Amino acid sequence: MNKPELTALPRLVPGVRVNDKNQQPRMLLMPGRELRLSGPSLEIITLCDGKHTVQQIAEKLQGSYAKAEPQRITQDLLNYLALLKDQGAVEF
Repeated sequence: MNKPELTALPRLVPGVRVNDKNQQPRMLLMPGRELRLSGPSLEIITLCDGKHTVQQIAEKLQGSYAKAEPQRITQDLLNYLALLKDQGAVEF
């Protein structure tokens, strides 16, 4: 599993997208598969736009989940992004 650097700019791979805001449940649509998004995963995917660094995404999550340990949030984010990269959903 290849974890991104904190300075990396994750973005969705071409051909991968999130379904329309009006459709529930929210889904990450990849060729040949779908991944249900909710809570932090939806926030993370929304911020994977090639404009936010991994560090900036971690800071936004830390603001949303203030009771969680910042290091744990960052580590979970790195692991999630690595998993999404392995599945061909994001690049950084």
